[in-house]
Amino acid sequence: MAKKKSEEKSQQQNGDSKNEKEVNYDEEPNFSDPEGYVDNISDEELLADLLEQKPKETNGVECVIVVDGVPKVGPERVDKLKTVLYKTFGKVGNVRNEYYPVDEQGHTKGYIFLEYSTPQQAAEAVKMINNIKLDRNHTFKVNLFTDFSKYEQIPDEWSPPEPRPYQGQTDLYQFLLEPDAYDQFGVVTQDNTVQIWQNTQPDPTLVEERTNCTQVLIKWSPLGTFLSTFHQRGIALWAGPNLTQYKKFLHDGVQFIDFSPCEKYLVTCSTMPMDYQDNNRIIIWDIRTGLEKRSFSPEGSSTWPIFKWSHDDRYFGRIVNDVLSIYETPSFGLLDKKSIKNPGIRDFSWSPTDNILAFWVAEDNNVPVCVTLLQIPERIEIRKKNLFNVADCKIHWQKAGDYLCVKVDRYSKVKKERNETKYSGMYCNFEIFHMKEKEIPVDSVENKEPIQAFAWEPVGNKFGVIHGENPNINVSFYEVRAGQAPVLLKKFEKRACNHLFWSPRGQFVVLAGLGANGGGSLEFVDTHDFLVMNTTDHFQMSDVEWDPTGRYVVTGVSHWKTKVDTGYWIWSFQGKILKRVNVDKFGLLLWRPRPRSLLSEEKQKEIKKNLKRYYAQFESKDRMRQSKASKELIEKRASLMDKWNSYREERLRHFLEVKAQRLALRNNIDTDELDADSDNVEEEMVEFFIKEEVTVLE
Repeated sequence: MAKKKSEEKSQQQNGDSKNEKEVNYDEEPNFSDPEGYVDNISDEELLADLLEQKPKETNGVECVIVVDGVPKVGPERVDKLKTVLYKTFGKVGNVRNEYYPVDEQGHTKGYIFLEYSTPQQAAEAVKMINNIKLDRNHTFKVNLFTDFSKYEQIPDEWSPPEPRPYQGQTDLYQFLLEPDAYDQFGVVTQDNTVQIWQNTQPDPTLVEERTNCTQVLIKWSPLGTFLSTFHQRGIALWAGPNLTQYKKFLHDGVQFIDFSPCEKYLVTCSTMPMDYQDNNRIIIWDIRTGLEKRSFSPEGSSTWPIFKWSHDDRYFGRIVNDVLSIYETPSFGLLDKKSIKNPGIRDFSWSPTDNILAFWVAEDNNVPVCVTLLQIPERIEIRKKNLFNVADCKIHWQKAGDYLCVKVDRYSKVKKERNETKYSGMYCNFEIFHMKEKEIPVDSVENKEPIQAFAWEPVGNKFGVIHGENPNINVSFYEVRAGQAPVLLKKFEKRACNHLFWSPRGQFVVLAGLGANGGGSLEFVDTHDFLVMNTTDHFQMSDVEWDPTGRYVVTGVSHWKTKVDTGYWIWSFQGKILKRVNVDKFGLLLWRPRPRSLLSEEKQKEIKKNLKRYYAQFESKDRMRQSKASKELIEKRASLMDKWNSYREERLRHFLEVKAQRLALRNNIDTDELDADSDNVEEEMVEFFIKEEVTVLE
């Protein structure tokens, strides 16, 4: 309407100007409205965009938060307190103003006021930092400044709140509902492109592809629920049908992460300088809420993961300066408020099925090495084993928790030079602890050759050892039985391998040669009868990954190892090559893990026993997968064939119905077939010369 009136004014002025012969440019134009003009356009309609930026009286108040639980310090420590608090609250947003109330002596009063740039940042600070512990005696209580006026205006009469509309949560386990139970795997290339593939047959299907999705690599959570990506500002978790963003964890410079076994907690480690975040470079987060539970400084061992978790997420621990510290969740406090002090403690590991940890203590003068099994939280030592002439130990748990193997590197001679200890005459022992038997008996397996690799069978009671030096590298397989010492089942001699990878379902194993000395050799072995199913190679191979079902193996050549022929190959568990995929600047491939089955062991045994019932169905699907045509194309062809058959039958029926009419039109002569009227048919025979052959008989 305003536009229309302005056009009318301009037309009127143009008309007046035409009537004037001379125009005086020195006179100032008159932009005032004529008498009687009524402006019925509101400011909100005319200047909507500008009015949104108009300052409001409450803008400054809505950006202010009140923080209680702040330490009370003297004037000499106020600057240090401000530095610590700024690093905590500065992660959320830009802190524009701060106010620290003090008493007459200059001591802080235990609460402060902070002003952010926007109300959204203030609300985020309340959400993220409220109830976070600063130290043992101080816990932050964060509120918006506007909450005080809101709570002062509470009405005397209470009225029930209106119910909020239901918003469904993302289905985190949608990937398990695939009808044919196809597994997924993630691929990362050097340009930070992340691809999620479905391992369909005969060719994998691309599910998701995102460029610049991560800056380093990706990692699946232990149960396959979340996909984690690395960024400059922290870690992002993706989940759900289309892998939408689930949570963000702000932690600058994160290079290492670790999940707890039940996916309740996430551990992040930053590589920023020590003074960047007040030495707290390790943070433990609650995955469901996205809140920081506790932070630590990277003291002691630098081997990742620094924290090791129990199987049920109830406890986690680490070793710092000969002290084993066990923490409990969800309080994240020290168990029984005291650590386990044991001079010389070197390493520990949790049982995969029980709250039992194994640790070993190094030799000290005349005190031998001791391997101890400790039950948590009671701290009861359920087994001890003393060992002599030990240089190093490695702890290996069987996946079912039935057995524990301690690989012991022993020496026959030791020599100390300055600050270095040199060992000679090295040999190895495997100490096998029978965890499920009374008093936990221990058996020993000795090997005089250098050990290249050791691995338990995930499902079963066998373990494999690669021992020896080039060119005489051997592979030995042992079986552990209840009440008996380990039995040597098979020994393969002179093998070109330095790693062994068991199938997640057991029985099958891949002997691989990785690295510059491995040559990329591959050997697929069935340990049921120790049949070598195939021997092949993948030149410059850097990675070997089994899928969760144990049906497929992927070997990859990463651009981090070499710059040519990068990509991955997919094999069957028998060593048959199924797919070769060459990817420029290929980084890594990771299979998406599966959670544990919800079926009981009895139900699983029943299904395995009756598998023959499903053979026909499985074979039919396998034949369709082996065909080059897809399932959809075969169904389309079958549908077209059905339509053609129905159409042909309809035409034949109509052809027979009008036969009487054809006979009437043709003087009752049946011309439907050639031999129906033999009198009017002439037969002619034509001969063609095709070929002449001459055979000479001697």
